[in-house]
Amino acid sequence: MGLGKLTILCLWVFLGVLIGIASAQLSTTFYSSSCPNVLATIKTAVNSAVSTEARMGASLLRLHFHDCFVNGCDASVLLDGSTGEKSAGPNNNSLRGFDVIDTIKSQVENLCPGIVSCADILTVAARDATVALGGPSWSVPLGRRDSTTASLSAANSNLPSPASSLSALITAFSNKGFTATEMVALSGSHTIGQSRCTVFRNRVYNETNINSQFATSVQSNCPSTGGDDNLSPLDVTSPTSFDNAYFMNLQSQKGLLHSDQELFNGGSTDNQVNAYSTNSASFFTDFGNAMVKMGNLSPLTGTSGQIRTNCRKTN
Repeated sequence: MGLGKLTILCLWVFLGVLIGIASAQLSTTFYSSSCPNVLATIKTAVNSAVSTEARMGASLLRLHFHDCFVNGCDASVLLDGSTGEKSAGPNNNSLRGFDVIDTIKSQVENLCPGIVSCADILTVAARDATVALGGPSWSVPLGRRDSTTASLSAANSNLPSPASSLSALITAFSNKGFTATEMVALSGSHTIGQSRCTVFRNRVYNETNINSQFATSVQSNCPSTGGDDNLSPLDVTSPTSFDNAYFMNLQSQKGLLHSDQELFNGGSTDNQVNAYSTNSASFFTDFGNAMVKMGNLSPLTGTSGQIRTNCRKTN
């Protein structure tokens, strides 16, 4: 091959690489011409759902997290089926908010058929749910597409357990590219929402690094046997406000989950908990930045995946 042809070939390869990179980039203006009212539509629907039930704000935020940590932010968590991610241990009888996403998807399909992905709806809804409960806002890069498969095994192995040690938490988040500081910031989402008795029973009855009055109070709604689905707030101070009280609770040994209290238990993240407990602005900034980073986990873009018409099943 002549030098001229080789040069041209190299240029084409280089251009191909550039195009590949460009197609993988998400953009905050992705729908500005194709579906200009989508963000307002999602926000209105989320506000309505959260005003009806404050807990739904936490449920929508958690839904996004449980999607992104399993093969990226691709709406795989929304797919129905006995072998899907809904059946995984961390999700079964625990994840909720699917009906709200269905409602939003229906509204958006009426607005702009076949344009907006379920993955993007999940990502925006998580932001809007945080804002609806008094938390920070952030610009959401868009342009994700939806997966055609789900992974039960990846959901079981990738999502951190509420029984995790600090080192296991750091590792689980590090595997997704997050620093320990970002992990602590994201854990601050437990300033809203509730948890089931079966998840925290062992902590409130058997662990010693727990405020005794707090433990007794929680035990009143979580018997040593039975009542598995009884709920207690993750943040006993202000369970429906997105604030930094979660970190203050950890300082008082009032973390509901074992994994919560691990963040403040004489380990490497104690200083970060102390910092967020006294500076909510710092927490809000770090949380928003970490959420953008989480939303960028392995998105399907370009011609990969599809735009599902129904978030629960492939086209």
